[in-house]
Amino acid sequence: MQISENVTKKFGRTVLSFKKQSPHIFFGVGLVGSIASTVLACKATLQLSDRLDEIKSNLQNVHELHDLNNGNGSSYSDTQYKKDLSYVYLLGGMDLAKLYGPSIIVGAVSISALTGSHVQLTRRNTALMAAYTILHEAYSQYRQQVREELGDDKELKIYRSAIEKKLGDGKELSISDPNRHSVYAVLFDEYSPNWEKDPELNRLFIQCQQNYANNLLRAKGHLFLNEVYDMLGVDRTSAGAVVGWVIGHEGDNFVDFGIFERESSRFVNGTERSILLDFNVDGVIYDKI
Repeated sequence: MQISENVTKKFGRTVLSFKKQSPHIFFGVGLVGSIASTVLACKATLQLSDRLDEIKSNLQNVHELHDLNNGNGSSYSDTQYKKDLSYVYLLGGMDLAKLYGPSIIVGAVSISALTGSHVQLTRRNTALMAAYTILHEAYSQYRQQVREELGDDKELKIYRSAIEKKLGDGKELSISDPNRHSVYAVLFDEYSPNWEKDPELNRLFIQCQQNYANNLLRAKGHLFLNEVYDMLGVDRTSAGAVVGWVIGHEGDNFVDFGIFERESSRFVNGTERSILLDFNVDGVIYDKI
């Protein structure tokens, strides 16, 4: 009984693993099959000349037989002549089909495999995008409810795990946990090719890129987060390929890098050369464009 259960579990895991990897498997099969189909077609073409010569020879024999019998008053009728021609054409067509048949079959299977890979990946991407949209909307609604209950400032402190620290002069300093920003946040620092040692140049660059992003948004009607990453010179992300901004929907209808947040005051004032940028994306925008 235990052996049977283990076999069933292994079989189930194997099937699940195959389903998971099936788009890659189908793509590999389609790619190899396409190459094999081309090779088979080339090999068949090398034999094509001999086959065509054979068909031409058979046709010539039928024509000569028809001409010879017509001259001698034979009973070889036009009907029989047409039947013989049809038979030669039929045999020739079957011969060519056998010659190119393997290439055609392998090519058809390859196209089916490539199509299957594309269809499966499209379905998975659609399902993932739908699930991501639902999660993003639920999270946004939750944050909105917290804002309505506690206020914007308090909600932002909770979201970023801000800690109020008292200074010697009686003032309070709010310190945020850098790990509690959104998944879209990026650090603009010396690892960016556009970063400079002069904090004023960095501030001007960030503000100019934000203005440029807003101009693009108004011009195109939509903007992906990866496009903004490109402007800043930071690496693209998977999320950045599907989220962004859209004009005319429930979003802010503008791009905000979060430059003027409280924790960015040192950067704005020119005493800090780097900044953690967090973006007010509208969420997944593929279904909104």
